[in-house]
Amino acid sequence: MPRFSAPCLAEPKLESMVHLASSYEKRIRPLLDAVDRLRRLNVMKEGIQLPTIVVVGDQSSGKSSVLESLAGISLPRGQGICTRVPLIMRLQNHQQEDPELTLEYQGKSVRSSEEDIADDIVVATEEVAGDGKSISNTPLTLVVRKRGMPDLTMIDLPGITRVPVHGQPEDIYEQIAGLIMEYISPNESIILNVLSATVDFPTCESIRMSQRVDKTGERTLAVVTKVDKSPEGLLEKVTSDDVNIGLGYVCVRNRVGDGESYAEARRTEAELFRSHPLLSKIDKSIVGVPVLAQRLTQIQASILAKCLPDIVTKVNDKLNQNMAELNELPKCLSTVSDAMAAFMKIVGASKESLRKIILRGEYEEFPDAEDMHCTGRLAKMLDEYANDLRTKYPDEGLLQSNFLVEEMRVLVESQGMCLPNFLPRVAFLFLLREKVRRVSNSPTQFINKVWSYLETVVLRVFMMHSESYPQVQISVKRAAQSVMNKMRAFSVERVREMVETEKIADYTCNPLYRSTWSSFISRTDEFMDKVKFGQKGNTLEFEGCFVDIKHLREKNHLLVEQAFDMKMRVVAYWKIVLMRLVDNVALHLLFALQKLVTEQLDAGIIDELVGPHLGGIERMLEESPAIVNKRSQLSRSIELLREAKDALSFIGDRIAAPTKEED
Repeated sequence: MPRFSAPCLAEPKLESMVHLASSYEKRIRPLLDAVDRLRRLNVMKEGIQLPTIVVVGDQSSGKSSVLESLAGISLPRGQGICTRVPLIMRLQNHQQEDPELTLEYQGKSVRSSEEDIADDIVVATEEVAGDGKSISNTPLTLVVRKRGMPDLTMIDLPGITRVPVHGQPEDIYEQIAGLIMEYISPNESIILNVLSATVDFPTCESIRMSQRVDKTGERTLAVVTKVDKSPEGLLEKVTSDDVNIGLGYVCVRNRVGDGESYAEARRTEAELFRSHPLLSKIDKSIVGVPVLAQRLTQIQASILAKCLPDIVTKVNDKLNQNMAELNELPKCLSTVSDAMAAFMKIVGASKESLRKIILRGEYEEFPDAEDMHCTGRLAKMLDEYANDLRTKYPDEGLLQSNFLVEEMRVLVESQGMCLPNFLPRVAFLFLLREKVRRVSNSPTQFINKVWSYLETVVLRVFMMHSESYPQVQISVKRAAQSVMNKMRAFSVERVREMVETEKIADYTCNPLYRSTWSSFISRTDEFMDKVKFGQKGNTLEFEGCFVDIKHLREKNHLLVEQAFDMKMRVVAYWKIVLMRLVDNVALHLLFALQKLVTEQLDAGIIDELVGPHLGGIERMLEESPAIVNKRSQLSRSIELLREAKDALSFIGDRIAAPTKEED
């Protein structure tokens, strides 16, 4: 295959290319190598965009010919062959006489030659994208090292076609358009839009696509091909710029057929723009492949200088982010001793948190979670329970029209052979049991409510301290629930005993009972006068209630007086019972909470989680597939980003604006 030769470098424009390659080699080549290495590492999967020259064009626009002219090699020809995959072309100046060509894809590196490269690209394309006509997003990388070659990296994309031909898929346009938009959308991409002089530029699909992502045209350079076929009006097209090409135009004449060498093509091109009556009017600064190479090299230098500092920052930020995320993953436990140490850490930390929020009332670990301010919530729940007992279970007999009727009935039924004027204790206990029976569900309901709340607190604390070990969280949760269920059952049993005790005992040393009963019984004479003589109305004010006593006048007055005495004793004693049902339940809770935190959690969770055969500890050594995959992904990403960081570590001194000599 023809290639650049020494005579062609004698041309003025080619001498400029050689000078440009030499002056850029020390500064730009290492930066390009770094970016190419990042591209091979596929850092774009990490959300890091790379500065790229993306070559796009409608089908038959001459796109492949432009790339051939820049590289001095022949690419595959024919519809839908070489353009089914992105082709990354890395052009590098080479000091050796003989060129070196390498194809890199799917982890392989294949040496080639100028004569074989077109066939090798076809073979690689079929291996990557299959032997059909579909498009693949998996790129090939073509490295071309030749003497006098400008240091350039470009990505060639499939030519845009709307009508499927030669067995292409029906959605070939959508496939190609999606691929192109993916590459040209990032702000780091420079769009090299190849246009044929034979068409109206505004009708080109490639122009429409580039305008969608680069409305101002500030990152679009247009290359006009086939100028010799349609020179009429070309000057007006490139000067009027109806399609808003911000980086300007370069008009070129590509090689025609294999019979023309690249050196001959450059000489023919130079003569065409020098002597053609129409093309010679175009400014020489925007014509010729050498000018295109120079423009691309300058643009590439500019975008590298602009983007690489930001890339360095993004790589470092992403690396730090991934390392932090990896460190936050559950710790990988490899031995039983590691698992046991982690388990003891979970239990110890959880117990300390529970001491703070349940026993000491400290809630700095959950400052904004009011439901975790345990002592305050328990105090409020206890107040509500006490208030409910007082309001829901008053002495119903005071509010009914049959005042003392029940007491008289019980006294009659309890009469025995005994001295008169002695109140039978069995009657008192019967009345007391009936009142206790009516309230017996309330303490149990309260204690269940408290332990339901405490269970949510305990589980939340244990889940918080075991979140680094999700493989054991289910076991920890089950163990904690088991302990809480046992403590709930323990408390319910104790509260039921308290209630049952109130049914069989009528004892108190609380002086409040005697003082209350004395206050009540002192009104016996007033009450009996109302009953016997009807003085001062038919009601008696008692405990803030007006009690109807009219129905008692026809009853046995001695029985009424005994019933009143019994009623006053029951009412006075009931106040003590309600107080005990609150105080004793509260004291029991304080005892149970102390027992829970200091004793039961250790013993219960160890027994439930570890068991006799260390089953729970063995489960701690098992990681869920999701965590394993996440750890593996992050590890690979961190390794990749570290390589990327190494590739970029030397560029600080090299990132600078082009020198005057280079301009």
